[in-house]
Amino acid sequence: SQIPTDTLSSWMADKNSDNKPLLLDARTAEEFGVSHLKAAHLTPSEKEAEVLLADVPHDRRIVVYCSVGYRSSELAAKLMQQGFTNIHNLEGSLFAWANEGRPVYQNEQAVKIVHPFDSIWGRLLKETLKWHKPD
Repeated sequence: SQIPTDTLSSWMADKNSDNKPLLLDARTAEEFGVSHLKAAHLTPSEKEAEVLLADVPHDRRIVVYCSVGYRSSELAAKLMQQGFTNIHNLEGSLFAWANEGRPVYQNEQAVKIVHPFDSIWGRLLKETLKWHKPD
């Protein structure tokens, strides 16, 4: 299922750790290194997700995201085929989250930059948030 950013925000703020979602970032290591959601796990492929989820109950709440939602939607579908029953794709993914002023992190440090993926998809990201590759 698709969930809006405000739903994810409330789930992440839940004091009951059993309700907090497991966050899977379906982007590349370079994108993840620029910024990601707090406590997210880098899972750019189904294989990496399988390793991470090996001991995770199939009914655990899991939210998958990427830049705009395409890669995360594909990963979510594959995980559902594996029997995971509580999988959610973040609508608009990290771009929507960051464009709304919600926090992103580099390691444990809050930052205000996001990898734009490429020049075309980067148009969906506020200019002030765009990370530019160092020369």
